[in-house]
Order: sequence, then structure tokens, then C-alpha cells
Amino acid sequence: MPLPKPPAQRASRLDATAYSATLTPSKPRATPPAVAPAAAVAAAATAEVLRLPTPAASPAATRPALPAKAASKAPPAKSAAPKAKRTRKPAEAPKLFVLDTNVLMHDPMSLFRFEEHDIYLPMITLEELDGHKKGMTEVARNVRQVSRELDQLAASLQSSSVEEMSKGLSLAGTGHREAEGKLFFQTQMFDAPLPQGLPQGKADNQILGVVQALKRQHPGREVVLVSKDINMRIKARALGLPAEDYRNDKTLEDSDLLYTGVQALPADFWERHGKTMESWQQGGTTFYRISGPLVPTLLVNELVYLEAPGATPLYAKVTEITGKTAVLKTLKDYGNQKHSVWGVAARNREQNFALNLLMDPECDFVTLTGTAGTGKTLMTLAAGLSQVLDERRYSEIIVTRVTVPVGEDIGFLPGTEEEKMGPWMGALDDNLEVLAKGDSSAGEWGRAATNDLVRSKIKIKSLNFMRGRTFLNKFVIIDEAQNLTPKQMKTLITRAGPGTKIVCLGNLAQIDTPYLTEGSSGLTFAVDRFKGWAHSGHVTLARGERSRLADFASEVL
Repeated sequence: MPLPKPPAQRASRLDATAYSATLTPSKPRATPPAVAPAAAVAAAATAEVLRLPTPAASPAATRPALPAKAASKAPPAKSAAPKAKRTRKPAEAPKLFVLDTNVLMHDPMSLFRFEEHDIYLPMITLEELDGHKKGMTEVARNVRQVSRELDQLAASLQSSSVEEMSKGLSLAGTGHREAEGKLFFQTQMFDAPLPQGLPQGKADNQILGVVQALKRQHPGREVVLVSKDINMRIKARALGLPAEDYRNDKTLEDSDLLYTGVQALPADFWERHGKTMESWQQGGTTFYRISGPLVPTLLVNELVYLEAPGATPLYAKVTEITGKTAVLKTLKDYGNQKHSVWGVAARNREQNFALNLLMDPECDFVTLTGTAGTGKTLMTLAAGLSQVLDERRYSEIIVTRVTVPVGEDIGFLPGTEEEKMGPWMGALDDNLEVLAKGDSSAGEWGRAATNDLVRSKIKIKSLNFMRGRTFLNKFVIIDEAQNLTPKQMKTLITRAGPGTKIVCLGNLAQIDTPYLTEGSSGLTFAVDRFKGWAHSGHVTLARGERSRLADFASEVL
């Protein structure tokens, strides 16, 4: 096919007629009348040869044709009717979920999380969304995002008639294919009287009235209220209305199922895996290649141990899983004072595991969880100072945390960004005092110089100014990470540039952020999503080492 002529001038486009003139198929040549019948017969024969047999007719095409009498005696071909009986049972009717305002404020994408079920938004929910759209808080951003999603869904209407809107809007219309249901707006007022004890003007009670009216209007359909407010769900159940919590934001239903990062090897590990085990040494480290039923239960960078009375304990890390084999690498003993990190030595097994992950240059993301006094901040700060000042692996330490107060807020804080973050970093100052006391031979002047050098390598940053930043060759510590939402956690982790290590510390039993639980915390989200990645590790610290008073208080209080 000839190409169109090039344009006469630079940066000029081809005319549309050039495309149409060159790309339109030419007229077929006229076939002579004498040859036309033969060509038609040949074409018909070719089409008959190239015609693929249907699956039902394929056996008959291979066997020779039967005579007419034999064909009449032949058994009739099996029809596809019996196969039609093997259809799956019809699925249950889709539910109708009435969303409370706090669900949309908490997760702006909750509209598309209910699969094949339908969603109903009362008019009072839209009014409450309109009242919370102003501001720079996370709730205001979520409300504005919900408003944009609702606007896109409403724009798919052919006309702005109430009849068309009452039929529902397809939730998959904006590209969210996982949402197969419809969105219904309240297009009519319901007369649903509530008990006399409930004030009619309150927004929560109006939503309860809508749920009660929908239940009467659709008696054969299950209508469920979804709310993050516990009191709202209690009132709904007291009125005989089904109510549920919004559980899609929870990574785990039970925090006890969270990945601990540590696994104890069975007592008969050497007997069951010794025959097929391969071992070798490289750079003073011993490697074991094992195969057997234990391999499917292991994850990359998971820490394993075997402690038996009268035998040398084994502390190792899973470095590779290939098919049915796994490679274990023995760990460095940071419990020995000779291997201490900035004067800090591990006091128990989990702390030794944590220091191995913190000092590993191949491990870019580390999460440490545990109760108060387990040494999370102290070990992380010691590992950061050792790798910044001694090994020069990172340029500086960046510390940040969520500014959620435990009690009443004391108001605005004066000063620069670091001065405003100073009161929130009391834990950092306390741990720096412990690390500064390690070198007693330097004298008072030497300790003062060391403190100034350490302070110059630590930068305290606020979480509010992290958007758009990129950390190059930094050691980033995220303290109190249990108060982060999954969205905030994603924002922080994606700030990492080349050569940066991020360490998240937190205690899932001390969450101060409203509407955030152990199952929906950003720390739980990160631990569950990063498990098994070759450049991340996690340890749950079990035993406190702060003091006997702190250990006893964490157990009995």
C-alpha cells in the first residue's frame, strides 16, 4: 500500500484526505463471466474445507457416513440439556447498605468496597459531608475526595430527572470494576416515626429513620446500616435494625494473627533435616540449605531459632527460598559486648534479631513492635548513629512521628519546625542521654563535643511537610507508627530514595488516633504487606528491659 505524501512544511500535519485516499481499499477487479462460476465453486469448496467442525459434530466428522437404515438405528446424539442442570446455585440477593457519614470520612473509597451489593446515601449524609469539606485536615481531604467521586457518578446520568436517579447509578461507571452494585441517593422523604425518646432533629436519628423506612419498603431485602460510631450501632440494634462496623479497612480481624517475624524451629529439626542438609561457610558466616515440610511455612527474612538444653543454640535468618529448599544464614551475636552497637548490647533473643535487621545494609525497611520498655527506640537510634558516624553508610538520621496528644491539647507551640517538634521528641532526648553516658573515659568536654556532633546528625521533621520530599541516603526513624493510617504510612514509605533505610517503631496497644484500631493501623498494614519481601524485616519484641517497675506495670495495669 503506498504511503501518503509527506507534508510540504515542517511541523505541519497531514491532511485528512491523504489518509482517506491511500487507506481506502481499491475496487476489486471484474472477473470474466466464464471464470466466475468456477471461482465461486472453488471458493465454496475452500470455505467448506476451512470450516472448523463444532465440538458436538467433531466425532461424526471422523467416522464414515452410515447408511440410512443404520443411521435410523443409531442412538440419538446426547444433547446439552443434562449439562444445564449443573449450573451453580443462584447467589443471594444483594444487600442494601446504608452508609453513615463517618464511614466516608474514614475511607473515601468505601463506595467501591462492597462488591455486588448496593449502597444507599441518605440526604442527611450529604449535608454532613458538605459541612466538613473545608480545612486542611485529613478528614476534610477525604470528604472532598468523596464529593468528587459522587460528582463523577452523578455525571453519568443521561438526564437530571428524579426517576432516572431513583433507578440507581452503576458504581463501575468510573472505572472501579470490582464494584458491581449500584448507588442510590435519597430522592424522597420518608415518614418513619422513631421512639419518643430520640430527638428527631439529630442527624444520627434521621439516618436511623431512613434505615427503618427502607426496611419497611423492601421487606424481602436485607437492609444494613454501616457505621464507625459504636453508639450509632447500639441504637440501631436497640431499634431492631441490623448494623455493622466498616471492616474493609482492617488488615487483620485479630491482632494476634499478625506476623511476628520470628519462628521457633521444632525440637527434632536436626534429626528430620540433617540427612538432606547442605552447609557451608562464607565470610565467617555459616549457611544451611534445608528441604522438607518446614520450608512452606518459612518466609524470606524470617528469623528462626532453636534452643535446646545442653546444645548450642541456633539463631538464623531465612535468606532464600527456591522451590522446596530454603537457605538459612546464622546471625551475628550482638548480645556479646564485643559486638555492641554504639555501646548497646542485646539483652534477649528478640533484641538480637532486631539489631541484626537494623545493621543489615540489604534490609531497607524494618518494623519493630512491642510493649513499652522493650528497647525499640534505643536500639534503632544506636544502630542509626553507628551507621552514620562510624560506618558512614548514611548521611544523617531523620526522626518523625505523628503529633497526636494523649490528653488535652496544650495549643500552638512557638518556634521553628524543629522547635515545635521538640516537645514531641522527649523519647529521643531520653535515649540520647543513655547513649551519651556510654563513653565515661572522654571526660566532660569530650561528652559535650560528642553530644554536639550527634545532635548535628539528627534532624527532627514534622509529618505534615512530607508530601513531595525524597530522602537520599538517609536513616529515617518513624516513631509511634501505630497512630498512622495506611494512607499516611504509604506517604512516608514512598519518600525513600536511593540508599535510604526506613525503620517504623510502635506499640499496637497504645493507639491514640480516633477510629483507628489494631487491625486498621498503618503499622499493621505495613507489617502484613511487607512480609516475605527480600529487603524488609519485622520483629515483635516480647520482653521489656526498661526496669522491673515498668515490666510489672505493663503486665498488671
